[in-house]
Amino acid sequence: MIDVQRLRVLRAVAEHGSFNRAAAALRLTPSAVSQQVAALERSLGAQVVARSTRGVTLTPAGRIMVGAAESVAAELVHAQQRVAELSTGRTQLTLATFTSGGRLLLPAALARLTAAHPRTVLHIREGEPEDTLPLVRQGAVDLALAYHFDGPLPVGPGPSPSLEWTPLLEDPLHVVLPQGHRLAHHDALDLTDLAAEPWVLGCLKTEAYLRRFAERAGFDPDIRGTTTDYFFARSLVAAGMGITLIPSIALTPEIPGLSTVPITSPGPVRHIGVAALGGRGRPQVTALLHALREQADEHTTANAGT
Repeated sequence: MIDVQRLRVLRAVAEHGSFNRAAAALRLTPSAVSQQVAALERSLGAQVVARSTRGVTLTPAGRIMVGAAESVAAELVHAQQRVAELSTGRTQLTLATFTSGGRLLLPAALARLTAAHPRTVLHIREGEPEDTLPLVRQGAVDLALAYHFDGPLPVGPGPSPSLEWTPLLEDPLHVVLPQGHRLAHHDALDLTDLAAEPWVLGCLKTEAYLRRFAERAGFDPDIRGTTTDYFFARSLVAAGMGITLIPSIALTPEIPGLSTVPITSPGPVRHIGVAALGGRGRPQVTALLHALREQADEHTTANAGT
């Protein structure tokens, strides 16, 4: 029989990358963490971590066990929620979201959900996908409205066979320039047209994308500033600090004195969707997924051809 506490310790080691940091997070000694992992390895007859002077990494067996640890933790949280629902008659539903997606899709979707399930108590957590998707795996949130660019979902260590991704919409990035800029009235721009321009960006992942593209195209982008707010980034463009890349759903409200130009296909796109654990079948989760899909379809239809 596998000890659940040892799985919890292994999950912390995988998350933090070392016995010392995992011990601090769990409020244990590094020796106790090491002993728990060693005991797990003995019970399995397989090594779950590879130790080195730079920390620890998961072995293939370790990745399997971290996936199992996530599933066990999520099921325990789910069982606790169901017991609480028996005593209160009310369903708790927690949704994580990133800012611009939540602003566009959530208000109408949540209104539909509460109309259909008035005894559902909603909780909202804001965060970026690399923070919220692992929470879905752990059972700490029921769904996460999230996005990714051209890479995989940032779900955290270990396999995620039970994490289901429901695509909602494609969110292309646009170049935002001052109206008086020499390129502001083009129908579309290639990012290489902007190699000599100063940039201010509203997202660290947008900066990472731009740097990857620039490296392939042979130029080094002149990035004058990076913020965590797309409206602030556009305000800096209006102040003359440079140009920026903004997802289409974050182009409102309008700021006077700016022009928005599409990027030549294939341009950068955020893939927006919802992550949830499969196999739950809770009607409130199903209803919220349906409401989010409807809201995304309405947005896509309204913006078709624009």
